[in-house]
Amino acid sequence: MEGALRRSELAVIPIERSTVTAADRTLRFLFDLQFFGIKAGLENIREILEFLGNPERRFPAVHIAGTNGKGSTASMIASILTAAGYRTGLYTSPHLIEFSERIRIDGKPIARKEIVRYARSMRSRIEKIKATFFEATTAMAFKYFADNEVDVAVIETGLGGRWDATNVITPLVSVITNIGLEHTEYLGSTISRIAFEKGGIIKPGRPCVTGARQPAAIKRLRSIAKKRGANLIRVDRASSVEIVNRSIDRLEVNLRSKGSDYDRLTISLAGDHQARNGQLALLAIRQLDQKGAFRRISRPAVRSGMRSIRRYAGLRGRLELVHDEPPVIADVAHNPDSIATLIDSLRRLVRGNFLTVFGVMRDKDYRRMIRQLSEISRLVVAVRARTERALETSTIVENFQAAGTSAIDGGSVARGAAMALKAAGAGEWILVTGSHYVVGELLIFLNGGVET
Repeated sequence: MEGALRRSELAVIPIERSTVTAADRTLRFLFDLQFFGIKAGLENIREILEFLGNPERRFPAVHIAGTNGKGSTASMIASILTAAGYRTGLYTSPHLIEFSERIRIDGKPIARKEIVRYARSMRSRIEKIKATFFEATTAMAFKYFADNEVDVAVIETGLGGRWDATNVITPLVSVITNIGLEHTEYLGSTISRIAFEKGGIIKPGRPCVTGARQPAAIKRLRSIAKKRGANLIRVDRASSVEIVNRSIDRLEVNLRSKGSDYDRLTISLAGDHQARNGQLALLAIRQLDQKGAFRRISRPAVRSGMRSIRRYAGLRGRLELVHDEPPVIADVAHNPDSIATLIDSLRRLVRGNFLTVFGVMRDKDYRRMIRQLSEISRLVVAVRARTERALETSTIVENFQAAGTSAIDGGSVARGAAMALKAAGAGEWILVTGSHYVVGELLIFLNGGVET
């Protein structure tokens, strides 16, 4: 979730240097904007963008919303476009380690000096209108993409869709990955209402690809699309997928859709759920191809992009093997739906139960997540990420024990991960999950505590 976060939640580990640099001061300025919270409406982002010369009008875009799978689907689309030779911007959130991960061109993060330059150029207007963190960073991304003359940008929403700061673009195609009950305090407490909010990214006359399944969600999205003259493309009706091979670092699938069948297509992400994200990505790519402006999207480019997602888009923390001995899997699943998907994929890949390192935000449905993880965990090490939103480790331990699973207090993510590495039995796998912030701190720990 973006907008209502506090400063410490985005600076996963405080920057420790002997001298404070201009980039450090700039990032602190941006993080401090989170005290303005969430603001419904697009007036602020429009004012900043007008101040910058409306950079969002200078590149074509793909817009992506949904409860889960946004980051993976966005990265697949961006990776294919980069592989096809297009200069491709990618805007996602949150980051795992460095702020610069959010804004990329052809997989390369924005340079720290560029963050400083763009923040300085916008600072007076940001302060005047009291813009939020996400409004400011979205404007920065759009200006950066326009100045660097990207051929196309793939833009992920932060929260919802209708009032999300990214919803000032008119994309060539929109993607709504799925609809789940999350952020109900902002988006509503029913599937239909949440679908209404996320369906806000559907634009007049522009196709929308969706993987939503619930009848209430489909009914709402169909109604929005009809009113706006947009073609709603349902993934299950427009394509099919068969998994032919799975491993801890990839999938092989047979993917079928009208005019674009792929046999033994390699997706360089683990987990059966990535097959569905792959369907969404390829249907969106097909819509771009049909627009006529992206003639270089060839079958070899699709195959190259799908097998090089981390290289071309920088995606990490999605059922990722981050340590070999003992094997450690990190996944950013942070709600019951994504935890259920994670467990289903793990059961198909790894035999036996896990030593689980778990930390979660207190505003999530953590009790349900704990009950789910209890089914696959021999022992749980409870950890607390360095953010005010993180749930106390004592509460995590109590809930796991109430569910009949042994649990111990690991303290910080780094300390808990170190405990898990020492406690793992022969051949036992370690799972680290529950939050982007937990996975981010784990990666820093495994990298020797150095931010990358």
